[in-house]
Amino acid sequence: MSRIGRKPIPVPSGVEIQIEPELVTVKGPKGELSERIPRDITVVQEGEELLVTRPTDRGEHRSLHGLTRSLVANMVEGVTDGFEKTLEIQGVGYRAALKGSDLTLALGYSHPVEIPAPDGISFDVPQPTSVIVKGISKQLVGETAAKIRKSRPPEPYKGKGIRYEGEHVIRKVGKRA
Repeated sequence: MSRIGRKPIPVPSGVEIQIEPELVTVKGPKGELSERIPRDITVVQEGEELLVTRPTDRGEHRSLHGLTRSLVANMVEGVTDGFEKTLEIQGVGYRAALKGSDLTLALGYSHPVEIPAPDGISFDVPQPTSVIVKGISKQLVGETAAKIRKSRPPEPYKGKGIRYEGEHVIRKVGKRA
């Protein structure tokens, strides 16, 4: 087993790791996540840390090693702290509201846009122009935030639409008379 590129993943107290062939399950205070791992990559728990190792330094094994290490580290972080993405809504009359656990958006269409909350995802609307997507799975949080942004992406002329917090939209000059 190669130890090149060895970067152990710290496991906080209160987090249980169950390692089976081709499956890693992580249980923590916020929930439980499991992920299938490639057959060639091994995950071993040594004390308070996890080690991900690869059999050779071939390109395929190196890329799978990095992917697996990132996925397992994100699972550990997700069940302890969780993930969140903030979206900003810009435009006159554009706003968001919670209806139960689902999100209702007024985006200048003739109808409100309803976005149901997937399992493991919760929405928070601190202001009518801000939406926070929270969850324990980094992939699901990012995918849900992208789905919300897709309902009205920012346009380049006036900058109206839904954007990620801190996202810079390059503005275009309108036509001149």
